[in-house]
Amino acid sequence: MKKQIRALIAKPGLDGHDRGALIIAQALRDHGMEVIYTGLRQSPIQIAQAAIQEDVDVVGLSSLSGAHKSLFPKVVQALKDKGAEDIPVIGGGVIPAEDIAYLEEQGVAKIFTSGTPTEAIANYIEKLVDPDAGLITPPEKIAHIGIAVKQLEAALPFYQDVLGLKLENVEEVASEQVRVAFLKIGETRLELLEPLSEESPIQKHIEKRGEGIHHIALEVDDIHERLEQYRESGVALIHETPKTGAHNSQIAFLHPKAGNGVLYELCQHSEKE
Repeated sequence: MKKQIRALIAKPGLDGHDRGALIIAQALRDHGMEVIYTGLRQSPIQIAQAAIQEDVDVVGLSSLSGAHKSLFPKVVQALKDKGAEDIPVIGGGVIPAEDIAYLEEQGVAKIFTSGTPTEAIANYIEKLVDPDAGLITPPEKIAHIGIAVKQLEAALPFYQDVLGLKLENVEEVASEQVRVAFLKIGETRLELLEPLSEESPIQKHIEKRGEGIHHIALEVDDIHERLEQYRESGVALIHETPKTGAHNSQIAFLHPKAGNGVLYELCQHSEKE
């Protein structure tokens, strides 16, 4: 039987607003977790002590007061001082993006910014607590940047003669109704995409937005596992399962609304390039 996760939700410092913390607590309960809420105005030492007494698997901190850079690391340190550094600490609330790296360097496992789906938080905690579940790791690299063009022959001189890039190959991708040209630049590539029919997604893109950047492709190890992880986290997908792309790769696209209007492609090659 799967172990029930115990989570402690706490409001450190003098922050007097806990609506967000209560919403997270209820969402985690709905996800099957046992949640202990410490209430308002708790000191880092009190939070650490409660986490140990309640034998929790994770501590979730919420801060709206702007004191997160001081309070969150103090909770991490208090747990360490009490020999409970194995209890991970996550945080959320009104946290500026520029503070995230600092907090993670101080030992906070993860910061969730405003607007993060509660489902994503619950899924992260499950993977954080269960070593067999596996946390989502970053993609290996940018495989290529896709650029929509009306005609390859008209576009290539700029990339070859002006930028001095080497043309690696040209091929047709039947599944996307496009003809593509790859040009190597550093450890990544530019992929020029020419539509082969009026029904091609690239043709529709050009008609709507004109020529230019179409997508960013991210290299992953296991595209099936990655899609499943994203699906569990509530990420909007265009493709639920992979399809065949250029170089006989397996590809799948995330919906642009998942990436703030940017179309991302997941790409897994049968052999590393």
